[in-house]
Amino acid sequence: MVRRRVLLNPGPATTTDTVKMAQLVPDICPREEEFVKLMKGLRQDILKTVHADSDKYTAVLFCGSGTLNMDVCLNSLLPEGKKILIINNGEYSKRAVEICEMYHLPHINLKFDVDKLPDLDIVEKTLKENPDIYLVYTTHNETGTGILNPVKEIGALVHKYNGIFVVDTTSTLAMLPIDIEKDNIDFCMASAQKGLMAMAGLSFVIGNRAEIEKSKNYPTRSYYCNLYLQYDYFEKTGQMHFTPPVQTIYSTIQALKEYFEEGEMPKWERHKRVWEAIHKGIKELGFKDAIKKELQAGLVVSVLYPDDNNWDFKKIHDYCYERGFTIYPGKMSDSKTFRLCSLGAIDVKDIENFFVVLKEALELYDIAVPVKYN
Repeated sequence: MVRRRVLLNPGPATTTDTVKMAQLVPDICPREEEFVKLMKGLRQDILKTVHADSDKYTAVLFCGSGTLNMDVCLNSLLPEGKKILIINNGEYSKRAVEICEMYHLPHINLKFDVDKLPDLDIVEKTLKENPDIYLVYTTHNETGTGILNPVKEIGALVHKYNGIFVVDTTSTLAMLPIDIEKDNIDFCMASAQKGLMAMAGLSFVIGNRAEIEKSKNYPTRSYYCNLYLQYDYFEKTGQMHFTPPVQTIYSTIQALKEYFEEGEMPKWERHKRVWEAIHKGIKELGFKDAIKKELQAGLVVSVLYPDDNNWDFKKIHDYCYERGFTIYPGKMSDSKTFRLCSLGAIDVKDIENFFVVLKEALELYDIAVPVKYN
């Protein structure tokens, strides 16, 4: 048994002991046929998490964090003479803008308030006025705030104007149910340490095969992060082009097994009840949400710092960490917040135990309970 910590940060997530122990395997060269067969099964199982038909869609694996997926899709899927539309209402869509800037990709940064949903009329107006937009990108759950963007509705607009829709589902895939066809998504992505509750180091893009194959003729902007190059190598050899994270792949295979055993809807119901328990706990202590609850995805709660001279996030964090709970700073530039997340192998009892510890910390550092706001 490994000492258990409850991670209330937005990933990596709390894992089961069986997922941890799945990494303890005999050393193997990843070019062995035995390992190639494991990779083939893994790619097929990843498609099932978003109900993707393997004739139309494929899963392409990479070694890296979730940001690598963003890089891969943005630099690989833009034809010559076309531009990208980033629907930006948070830190992770902002990161997509920064990737476009780094590669000097033609793009429109369509900014909305971080505490509100994108205005679909403005999105459509932008698409109509810019017929050279080919790739539209947004984040499903803006992890910096917890807001849930209306991807199905945005995707319908994208397809109306003959574009492709790329969605960062890093913090929703294998948690909030996704159907790639019904949700009008052409490409989505995640990394193993999030909804699958495996280990960091493996990321993947799920996408339309025909679009990937078309991208062979697009300008190449990266070597390691080229989607077609990795896809083509998988198709020809069954392997990653470069060295895969071997032990992480074993843990991900185990995590997927546990995902299917728990079931898509029961797992989502568990995350929702954890999210509700977080709301119950912050309400009892007097804390306030930074984002209206009805706009939240059900996975991340951004909590406003109280107006108390004794409040010190680091002290609160350290007290909780020493007792087995990890909390995380916020990512809202105009507000001071911290985040509590319902990801991982946790349930309501973990949240109840956390709030006992958090209340102890508030009392220890002489912070008023319930907390106060001016």
